[in-house]
Amino acid sequence: MKIRILPSNLVNQIAAGEVIERPASVVKELVENAIDAGATHIDITLQQAGKSIIKVTDNGCGMDADTLQLAIQRHATSKLPDEDLLNIHHLGFRGEALPSIGSVSRVAISSRTAGDDSGWQIRVEGGAVSELHPAAVAKGTSIEVRDLFYATPARLKFLKTDRSETGAVKDMVQRIAMANPTVGFTLQHDGKSLLRHSASQQELWDAAEQRMRSVLGEAFVTNALRIEQQREDLILRGFAGVPTYNRGTGSEQYLFVNGRPVKDRLLLGVVRAAYQDFLARDRHPVVVLFLEVPPEQVDVNVHPAKAEVRFRDTGMVRGLLLGALRHTLAEAGFRASTTVAQQALGAMRPTSFPQYQGGHNSPTSLTYAYEPASAAYASAPQASFALPDAAPVAQMAQEQLPQKVEELAAYPLGAARAQLHETYIIAQTKEGLVMVDQHAAHERLVYEKMKAQMAASGMKRQALLLPEVIELGEDTCEALLKHAAALEQCGLVIEAFGEGAIVVREIPSVLGDINVTALVQDLADNLEEWGETLALNEKIEHVCGTLACHNSVRAGRRLHVDEMNALLRQMEATPYSGQCNHGRPTYVELKLADIERLFGRRE
Repeated sequence: MKIRILPSNLVNQIAAGEVIERPASVVKELVENAIDAGATHIDITLQQAGKSIIKVTDNGCGMDADTLQLAIQRHATSKLPDEDLLNIHHLGFRGEALPSIGSVSRVAISSRTAGDDSGWQIRVEGGAVSELHPAAVAKGTSIEVRDLFYATPARLKFLKTDRSETGAVKDMVQRIAMANPTVGFTLQHDGKSLLRHSASQQELWDAAEQRMRSVLGEAFVTNALRIEQQREDLILRGFAGVPTYNRGTGSEQYLFVNGRPVKDRLLLGVVRAAYQDFLARDRHPVVVLFLEVPPEQVDVNVHPAKAEVRFRDTGMVRGLLLGALRHTLAEAGFRASTTVAQQALGAMRPTSFPQYQGGHNSPTSLTYAYEPASAAYASAPQASFALPDAAPVAQMAQEQLPQKVEELAAYPLGAARAQLHETYIIAQTKEGLVMVDQHAAHERLVYEKMKAQMAASGMKRQALLLPEVIELGEDTCEALLKHAAALEQCGLVIEAFGEGAIVVREIPSVLGDINVTALVQDLADNLEEWGETLALNEKIEHVCGTLACHNSVRAGRRLHVDEMNALLRQMEATPYSGQCNHGRPTYVELKLADIERLFGRRE
């Protein structure tokens, strides 16, 4: 078969296959162009989830007649002032979006600059370009895409339901809106408004917080920890939700590099690593992180949709994110999500008792019964263990008790007043009450103590009686040996053993009798997927968590009041004590105002 040059329309359709995957891809490209054009407000309209009509209108700088004709040409862009692909300051720069969209749909582009009396319109249908003609339009640009993929009907079969495609568009707009709080956005589908974000005129940080409140709701802002860290030329800003404020999927992890929304494996892996000590494996944190990197230190041209990036110094980026997240979570101390209390209050329902049948008519009694909020908070296996550092039981005079309670109530977790079902501690605070799961709380305390001991004395290793030889392949072995020093710090000592094989000589003693081959294979898979030595740490922390679980005060053990107060004071002094090792909350705080509402004392 002879080699031939592909026709331009086919080249554009191939490019469309890489760039334009679904209606959300079209919206992304058009909205990014509008932002690059300096728009302060962008309107997006969909019909039939974007398959019938996608219309994006902005109030940006607009285009004159000559620029409009160039805009639909392949690889034509105004966003690269020179030929340096490592100095990119715009969201779009390839010049592929408009010709790619025009090759698979019917596109009408209308635009006017501030200096022109009238605007211009040009049409592209399946790659065929019409003549330019005048149009009465406002300043800015309006692009209408009709009959998406009509020129490549096979692509329509790969689209999902209208609801799924609309959801993908909404998620994409939300992510772009999060990174651009000074730009207003509206999104409509079949005449129904899906979202509306007003442009903020505040300082950038306050504007970002306002936009987060609009996108993620007040609950996230209330339960988010502010992050602002810098390492050399790298700057990290954003918010990280407390561990007990989590989700079942990672859909609410918003990551941005130089204002560009990304779903990068490296960054997602770092977020996972930062929270792995606090969440169950099927739970995901909520974060909004903005990373600013000098353009020459990041390559945004490695993915057709620019969803992934490549850093020149991945170690520095990883260290900055991981250190900032862990430091911020540690500073949160014993703080837990306010939504835990809201779930508890929401689970309380009024229950009517039968009316009294005596001689006098009395109103129906009203009380509140409690229903568990989630089966996910089921108790983990437990064993009896003495509470360390607990004060001995004091023989306290009855007249001295109120004074001590008043003093202890000034502490954040208050003064212990009772123990329910030999499992839950009830404490009185100045503003309400706190309920503590004694096992979950002490489990975290023991776990943190174990980690501190390991950090102080180092990871103890045990030599294998018979070193384990493992064959993995040359590339995999090379990747493992590249991290040999870091692995040795974690207690795993490996060496090269011929081609495509390594020998394991020592393992962390805390792992005990473990399948070394399976451990190393998991570690190799982890390195391939995330580029980090997470698997070994997860193994070690899982064992430490299990040991802590079995060495904590069990549910069902009766505690004296001094023991309960000692547990509360230790929680206040211990980082991460707001959740146990499995990601469950260790305490629930109810404000007095909420309790009064339950009893009808407050509106």
